[in-house]
Amino acid sequence: MNINRTWLFIISCLFLSWFTIAQEKEEIQTENSKEPITYALRAGIDLYKPIRSQFDDTYQGLEIVGDLKIKENIYIAAEIGSEKKTTDAQELNFTSSGSYIKIGFDYNMYKNWTGMNNDVYVGMRYGRSIHTQTLNNYLVYITHHYWDTPRTSTGFANGERETLSAGWLEFVFGTKIELNSKLYLGISLRMNRMITNPQPENFGNLYVPGFNKVTDENNFGASFNYTLTYSLPFRFRKSKVPEAF
Repeated sequence: MNINRTWLFIISCLFLSWFTIAQEKEEIQTENSKEPITYALRAGIDLYKPIRSQFDDTYQGLEIVGDLKIKENIYIAAEIGSEKKTTDAQELNFTSSGSYIKIGFDYNMYKNWTGMNNDVYVGMRYGRSIHTQTLNNYLVYITHHYWDTPRTSTGFANGERETLSAGWLEFVFGTKIELNSKLYLGISLRMNRMITNPQPENFGNLYVPGFNKVTDENNFGASFNYTLTYSLPFRFRKSKVPEAF
């Protein structure tokens, strides 16, 4: 993710947070007027990946997102997705392809007013990928430069590596805005820390689906998503405990 895209995301996130606060109603919800906690399941997609797939010939991706409200401010959250990315670097051209899952929780820091259901949250995920790396072609090392350096698409180094599995932690900051009683628009920023990263033989693990670019010098990464989720009809209310006399 380049610097311009990072700043665009940060500005968008601040704008959405401001927009969430601007939707507050005039009457404050007091402790005595609190409604029973509603447990709800939301599910949807990351809008960015399918849109990028339409305009970027080197990328294909899809991510399903969801969260389950288990307490007033706590959600169990998960993302399941797949990515296929071809990277054309100066020395080589390779394709990474695979699936991933992220499981964790979100904590809503925003205190809603009566009738509102917006989120400004922090959270954490554990991510795991199962993917392959395929070296398509690479530059042949030569000691002279009288002719152009050749690329080769044949030989022992080319082809698909064994199936790999990488694991990482994600620290999440985001917001979800209630468009109506069932539809939510969200945006989140993820800071990633690689934990396990096995390397294929004769080749580095250079791109991990769900994590993005990997380098030998840095185990940290960043990503973001724009989500559209729908609150499913399945929901139930917590029983209210009778007051003691």
